Formats: sequence, structure tokens, C-alpha cells
Amino acid sequence: MDFENEHQGLIIGRNAVAEALRSGRAIDSLLVAKGERGGSVGKIMAQCREKGIVIKETDIRKLDKLCAGANHQGVAAWAAVHEYSSIEDILANAESKNEAPFVIICDEIEDPHNLGAIIRTADACGAHGIIIPKRRGVALTYAVGKVSAGAVEYVPVARVANLASTIEELKEKGFWIYGADMDGTRWDKQDYSGSVALVVGSEGRGISRLIKEKCDFIVSLPMKGRINSLNASVAAGILMYEIAKNR
Repeated sequence: MDFENEHQGLIIGRNAVAEALRSGRAIDSLLVAKGERGGSVGKIMAQCREKGIVIKETDIRKLDKLCAGANHQGVAAWAAVHEYSSIEDILANAESKNEAPFVIICDEIEDPHNLGAIIRTADACGAHGIIIPKRRGVALTYAVGKVSAGAVEYVPVARVANLASTIEELKEKGFWIYGADMDGTRWDKQDYSGSVALVVGSEGRGISRLIKEKCDFIVSLPMKGRINSLNASVAAGILMYEIAKNR
């Protein structure tokens, strides 16, 4: 039996997934049991490739557990809690408000609670959008939507294949790129005027080496305690408000 677990955003079974694709539903990723290619599975995979949807092969036992005993027929999909936007949508959002663009780039944020909190704070401080990677990071899951407290309805989130290339494109459009990391300029001593993109790194590793090299500036928060780092969403929130204050 095919069905959708609305609480988790998991669409289970070939027919349910095919119908979601047909209706234009936003899909984060397709889960396919290893070795499954026959029948309608191949067609579903082809449709996902055309739409740029991430396809993940998984062990059938993991899929069984994830689907809690439902007959998945080797296929399930994670639905997005909201449609994704484009970079152009984010820039248009800033232009409609007659403001210099301010975006947040999430480099491999993996915890849905952190991404949800970042989206919520972005809405509160007037940021124009969020950029996340298609792979190696959490997507717009139902958990992210819940933590965002509804902000996901108002803050455009763009999902891109290559963060490094996207940063280069933003630079060509006049953006200054600020990376949140250790050993940078104090967060309150930096000029944040103009078009700004703030890069926030993953919970454990911070900003990746390649992305850090793409940044124009590195900004840091002082650590006076015994713990040498802040939660990603907390650090992002402090920096977002500092940028908003300066603008």
C-alpha cells in the first residue's frame, strides 16, 4: 500500500512517489533500494534526474526500517516542506524592498534544528534568502519547517549544486562574502555595507577549505569560556543581527 507519512514528509511506494512527481510536488531526494531498476522504478529515477532531484541508493533493510513496515516496493522519497526558490528569486526579493541583498549561505549544515533556527532568524533580521547545497547538508524537511516556526513560508531558500560556483556568481554580481570562522576579524569591527553573503559552516567542521578560500573576509566571535565554538545557529544569529545593525 502506497501512502505519505505527513509527519515525517516521507512518501512511500512507487505509485505515491510517481504521483508526487507528476503533480509537481517539491521532492528533496529519492531513496531507492540497491539493485532496484525494473518496472516503474527506472522511469521514476529518470524523472528525478530530469528535475535535478538527488537519488540515493540505500540498503533495503534501512529502507524497511525507515518506512516502518509499509510496502515501499523499493522506493520512497523525502518531500520538501516548501518549494525551493532560485538565486534570482532571492535577488528579486531584495530589489522589491529597495535594499542591498543580504543572504546566508549554509555550508554543509546537517542538523535540521540549526537550519530551521537560521531560517527563523533570517526572517526576523530582514535577510533576503538562504542558500543551501543539494548534497552534504540538510534540506527543507518537515523538521526544518517546524523549527523555523513558519518562517520557511517567507524566507526564500535556494538549493544549488555547487556552493563554490554560486559564490563566484554572487561575487560577479557585486557581493562581498563573509565567512564565520576562527582567527578572523572581530565580528563587531567589520564593515558589512553593500551586498552581503554570510557563510555559516557545518556543526562539527566549520566552513570547508574551498569555501573559506572563496570568502573575502573571515569574521569571528570571541570565546571566553572553555568551549571553543558556538552552536551554528547561535553564531549565525549573532552575526546576522550585527550585519542588520550595520545596514
